Amino acid sequence: MSETIESDMGANVWKILVAPGDRVEEEATLMILEAMKMEIPILAEDAGTIVAVHVAEGDSVASGQPLVEFETA
Repeated sequence: MSETIESDMGANVWKILVAPGDRVEEEATLMILEAMKMEIPILAEDAGTIVAVHVAEGDSVASGQPLVEFETA
């Protein structure tokens, strides 16, 4: 089943730690956002395989914007 993780708030994409095809475990850190000088880790909700990364490092994202899509195991 395909799942999409969206941003909870407006932020900047600081670091992306995965790429399409990567296998991730539940609660693995997928990327790190920065907002108000705080680092906000984005975690995998389930184990699965990354299908797409919809942002790039340095991008600004809005609340509700898709970040990562993955297929659950």
